[in-house]
Amino acid sequence: MTKKDIKKIVKDSYSKIAKNKSCSCCGNVDEKEIARSIGYSYEELDIAGDANLGLGCGNPIALANLRKGDIVLDLGSGAGFDCFLAAKKVGDSGHIIGVDMTQEMIDKAKNLAEKYGFKNVEFRLGDIEKLPVDDESVDVVISNCVINLAPDKLKVFKEAFRVLKSNGKMYVSDIVLLEELTEKQRDNDELIAGCVGGALLKDDYLKIINDAGFKYNILDEDLDISKRQYQGINLESLKVECYK
Repeated sequence: MTKKDIKKIVKDSYSKIAKNKSCSCCGNVDEKEIARSIGYSYEELDIAGDANLGLGCGNPIALANLRKGDIVLDLGSGAGFDCFLAAKKVGDSGHIIGVDMTQEMIDKAKNLAEKYGFKNVEFRLGDIEKLPVDDESVDVVISNCVINLAPDKLKVFKEAFRVLKSNGKMYVSDIVLLEELTEKQRDNDELIAGCVGGALLKDDYLKIINDAGFKYNILDEDLDISKRQYQGINLESLKVECYK
Protein backbone atom coordinates (compact mmCIF):
# COMPACT_ATOMS: atom_id res chain seq x y z
CA MET A 1 0.00 0.00 0.00
CA THR A 2 1.40 3.41 -0.97
CA LYS A 3 1.75 6.43 1.32
CA LYS A 4 -0.88 8.17 -0.79
CA ASP A 5 -3.31 5.27 -0.22
CA ILE A 6 -2.73 5.41 3.54
CA LYS A 7 -3.36 9.15 3.70
CA LYS A 8 -6.59 8.76 1.73
CA ILE A 9 -7.83 6.05 4.09
CA VAL A 10 -7.05 8.22 7.11
CA LYS A 11 -8.52 11.40 5.62
CA ASP A 12 -11.73 9.68 4.50
CA SER A 13 -12.19 8.01 7.88
CA TYR A 14 -11.68 11.15 9.94
CA SER A 15 -13.86 13.18 7.62
CA LYS A 16 -16.69 10.78 8.44
CA ILE A 17 -15.92 10.96 12.17
CA ALA A 18 -16.04 14.77 12.05
CA LYS A 19 -19.46 14.63 10.44
CA ASN A 20 -20.92 11.79 12.50
CA LYS A 21 -19.05 12.00 15.83
CA SER A 22 -18.37 8.27 15.65
CA CYS A 23 -15.11 6.39 16.15
CA SER A 24 -15.31 2.92 14.60
CA CYS A 25 -12.00 1.79 16.13
CA CYS A 26 -13.09 2.25 19.75
CA GLY A 27 -15.90 -0.26 19.98
CA ASN A 28 -19.05 0.50 21.95
CA VAL A 29 -17.47 2.85 24.47
CA ASP A 30 -18.67 6.44 24.63
CA GLU A 31 -16.34 9.41 24.15
CA LYS A 32 -16.46 10.60 27.76
CA GLU A 33 -15.67 7.13 29.12
CA ILE A 34 -12.69 6.83 26.75
CA ALA A 35 -11.42 10.28 27.76
CA ARG A 36 -11.67 9.45 31.46
CA SER A 37 -9.84 6.15 30.93
CA ILE A 38 -6.87 7.86 29.27
CA GLY A 39 -6.36 10.62 31.81
CA TYR A 40 -8.80 13.50 31.32
CA SER A 41 -10.60 14.95 34.34
CA TYR A 42 -14.28 15.80 34.58
CA GLU A 43 -13.24 19.46 34.79
CA GLU A 44 -11.39 19.20 31.47
CA LEU A 45 -14.34 17.49 29.83
CA ASP A 46 -16.56 20.36 31.00
CA ILE A 47 -14.39 22.94 29.22
CA ALA A 48 -15.20 21.85 25.67
CA GLY A 49 -16.87 18.47 25.78
CA ASP A 50 -18.26 18.78 22.24
CA ALA A 51 -14.68 18.67 20.93
CA ASN A 52 -13.94 15.33 22.59
CA LEU A 53 -14.47 12.69 19.91
CA GLY A 54 -12.92 9.82 21.86
CA LEU A 55 -9.93 9.61 19.53
CA GLY A 56 -6.99 9.99 21.92
CA CYS A 57 -4.77 7.52 23.75
CA GLY A 58 -3.56 9.85 26.52
CA ASN A 59 -3.74 13.41 27.82
CA PRO A 60 -0.72 15.39 26.59
CA ILE A 61 -1.95 18.54 28.37
CA ALA A 62 -1.50 16.76 31.71
CA LEU A 63 2.10 15.99 30.76
CA ALA A 64 3.19 19.27 29.22
CA ASN A 65 3.28 21.69 32.20
CA LEU A 66 2.17 24.57 29.98
CA ARG A 67 2.85 28.13 31.15
CA LYS A 68 1.16 31.47 30.58
CA GLY A 69 2.32 32.95 27.27
CA ASP A 70 3.42 29.66 25.67
CA ILE A 71 2.96 29.12 21.95
CA VAL A 72 1.68 25.56 21.51
CA LEU A 73 1.30 23.46 18.37
CA ASP A 74 -1.03 20.45 18.24
CA LEU A 75 -0.20 17.89 15.53
CA GLY A 76 -3.44 16.36 14.25
CA SER A 77 -5.73 18.65 16.24
CA GLY A 78 -9.03 17.07 15.19
CA ALA A 79 -12.04 18.90 16.63
CA GLY A 80 -9.74 20.94 18.87
CA PHE A 81 -10.21 19.35 22.30
CA ASP A 82 -6.53 19.43 23.36
CA CYS A 83 -6.14 22.89 21.79
CA PHE A 84 -8.96 24.27 23.92
CA LEU A 85 -7.53 22.74 27.09
CA ALA A 86 -4.12 24.18 26.21
CA ALA A 87 -5.68 27.58 25.55
CA LYS A 88 -6.94 27.70 29.13
CA LYS A 89 -3.42 26.96 30.41
CA VAL A 90 -1.51 29.54 28.34
CA GLY A 91 -4.00 32.36 28.80
CA ASP A 92 -4.60 35.40 26.62
CA SER A 93 -0.86 36.04 26.25
CA GLY A 94 -0.33 32.57 24.77
CA HIS A 95 -1.34 31.13 21.44
CA ILE A 96 -2.43 27.70 20.21
CA ILE A 97 -2.05 26.40 16.65
CA GLY A 98 -3.87 23.24 15.62
CA VAL A 99 -2.88 21.51 12.37
CA ASP A 100 -5.03 18.84 10.76
CA MET A 101 -5.20 17.49 7.20
CA THR A 102 -8.97 16.93 7.24
CA GLN A 103 -11.02 19.95 6.20
CA GLU A 104 -14.09 18.70 8.05
CA MET A 105 -12.11 18.55 11.31
CA ILE A 106 -10.75 22.06 10.74
CA ASP A 107 -14.28 23.36 10.11
CA LYS A 108 -15.62 21.62 13.21
CA ALA A 109 -12.78 22.96 15.37
CA LYS A 110 -13.24 26.53 14.12
CA ASN A 111 -16.97 26.37 14.83
CA LEU A 112 -16.35 25.08 18.35
CA ALA A 113 -13.70 27.74 19.00
CA GLU A 114 -16.29 30.37 18.10
CA LYS A 115 -18.96 28.65 20.19
CA TYR A 116 -16.77 28.55 23.30
CA GLY A 117 -15.21 31.96 22.72
CA PHE A 118 -11.57 30.92 22.36
CA LYS A 119 -9.68 33.88 20.90
CA ASN A 120 -6.15 32.52 21.33
CA VAL A 121 -6.59 29.42 19.14
CA GLU A 122 -6.24 29.04 15.38
CA PHE A 123 -6.58 26.00 13.12
CA ARG A 124 -4.57 25.43 9.95
CA LEU A 125 -5.24 22.87 7.24
CA GLY A 126 -2.00 21.01 6.61
CA ASP A 127 0.02 17.80 6.67
CA ILE A 128 2.04 17.07 9.82
CA GLU A 129 4.79 15.72 7.54
CA LYS A 130 5.11 19.29 6.13
CA LEU A 131 3.88 21.71 8.76
CA PRO A 132 2.53 25.16 7.80
CA VAL A 133 4.50 26.64 10.70
CA ASP A 134 7.64 28.81 10.81
CA ASP A 135 11.05 27.60 12.00
CA GLU A 136 11.73 27.87 15.75
CA SER A 137 8.40 29.58 16.46
CA VAL A 138 6.80 27.20 18.98
CA ASP A 139 7.46 26.59 22.68
CA VAL A 140 5.65 23.26 23.00
CA VAL A 141 4.44 20.65 20.50
CA ILE A 142 1.75 18.18 21.56
CA SER A 143 0.22 15.24 19.71
CA ASN A 144 -2.38 12.73 20.81
CA CYS A 145 -2.64 9.39 19.00
CA VAL A 146 -1.91 10.88 15.56
CA ILE A 147 1.71 10.28 14.54
CA ASN A 148 0.97 6.55 14.13
CA LEU A 149 -1.36 7.56 11.27
CA ALA A 150 1.41 9.29 9.29
CA PRO A 151 3.20 7.15 6.67
CA ASP A 152 6.53 8.96 7.25
CA LYS A 153 6.93 9.34 11.00
CA LEU A 154 10.55 10.49 10.75
CA LYS A 155 9.38 13.48 8.70
CA VAL A 156 6.83 14.32 11.39
CA PHE A 157 9.41 14.37 14.16
CA LYS A 158 11.88 16.31 11.99
CA GLU A 159 9.18 18.89 11.31
CA ALA A 160 8.41 19.15 15.03
CA PHE A 161 12.14 19.62 15.70
CA ARG A 162 12.27 22.35 13.05
CA VAL A 163 9.40 24.44 14.43
CA LEU A 164 10.40 24.17 18.09
CA LYS A 165 12.44 26.89 19.71
CA SER A 166 15.88 25.88 20.98
CA ASN A 167 14.54 25.20 24.48
CA GLY A 168 11.23 23.78 23.27
CA LYS A 169 9.71 20.42 24.16
CA MET A 170 7.33 17.95 22.57
CA TYR A 171 4.82 15.78 24.42
CA VAL A 172 3.37 12.78 22.61
CA SER A 173 0.82 10.12 23.44
CA ASP A 174 0.84 7.47 20.74
CA ILE A 175 0.10 3.83 19.99
CA VAL A 176 3.15 1.60 19.56
CA LEU A 177 3.28 -2.13 18.93
CA LEU A 178 4.81 -4.69 21.27
CA GLU A 179 4.88 -7.33 18.54
CA GLU A 180 4.71 -7.10 14.76
CA LEU A 181 1.38 -7.19 12.97
CA THR A 182 0.56 -9.63 10.20
CA GLU A 183 0.58 -8.38 6.61
CA LYS A 184 -3.20 -8.72 6.58
CA GLN A 185 -3.47 -6.47 9.65
CA ARG A 186 -1.11 -3.91 8.09
CA ASP A 187 -3.34 -3.70 5.01
CA ASN A 188 -6.64 -3.48 6.90
CA ASP A 189 -8.30 -0.11 6.31
CA GLU A 190 -10.05 -0.05 9.69
CA LEU A 191 -6.84 -0.85 11.57
CA ILE A 192 -4.97 1.82 9.60
CA ALA A 193 -7.57 4.47 10.43
CA GLY A 194 -7.88 3.07 13.96
CA CYS A 195 -4.28 3.88 14.97
CA VAL A 196 -2.98 0.30 14.71
CA GLY A 197 -2.22 -0.63 11.08
CA GLY A 198 0.40 2.09 10.69
CA ALA A 199 1.88 1.86 14.17
CA LEU A 200 5.54 1.02 14.71
CA LEU A 201 7.20 -1.34 17.13
CA LYS A 202 8.09 0.55 20.30
CA ASP A 203 11.88 0.40 19.79
CA ASP A 204 11.56 1.55 16.16
CA TYR A 205 9.39 4.48 17.25
CA LEU A 206 11.91 5.59 19.86
CA LYS A 207 14.77 5.28 17.36
CA ILE A 208 12.94 7.63 14.98
CA ILE A 209 12.67 10.21 17.76
CA ASN A 210 16.46 10.07 18.17
CA ASP A 211 17.04 10.09 14.41
CA ALA A 212 15.03 13.34 14.16
CA GLY A 213 17.46 15.01 16.56
CA PHE A 214 15.52 14.72 19.82
CA LYS A 215 16.46 13.28 23.17
CA TYR A 216 13.54 11.80 25.08
CA ASN A 217 12.14 10.62 28.39
CA ILE A 218 9.46 7.94 28.61
CA LEU A 219 6.82 9.32 30.97
CA ASP A 220 4.28 6.51 31.01
CA GLU A 221 3.20 3.32 29.24
CA ASP A 222 -0.46 2.26 29.26
CA LEU A 223 -0.63 -1.48 28.52
CA ASP A 224 -4.27 -1.88 29.53
CA ILE A 225 -5.48 0.27 26.63
CA SER A 226 -5.13 -2.76 24.34
CA LYS A 227 -7.94 -4.50 26.24
CA ARG A 228 -10.10 -1.39 26.66
CA GLN A 229 -10.03 -0.16 23.07
CA TYR A 230 -8.01 -2.43 20.76
CA GLN A 231 -9.43 -5.93 21.09
CA GLY A 232 -6.35 -7.24 22.89
CA ILE A 233 -3.83 -6.50 20.10
CA ASN A 234 -0.35 -6.48 21.65
CA LEU A 235 0.24 -2.73 21.85
CA GLU A 236 0.46 0.11 24.32
CA SER A 237 -0.05 3.84 24.60
CA LEU A 238 3.39 5.40 24.98
CA LYS A 239 3.79 8.84 26.56
CA VAL A 240 7.06 10.57 25.68
CA GLU A 241 8.70 13.92 26.39
CA CYS A 242 11.05 14.97 23.57
CA TYR A 243 13.51 17.84 23.75
CA LYS A 244 16.28 19.42 21.66
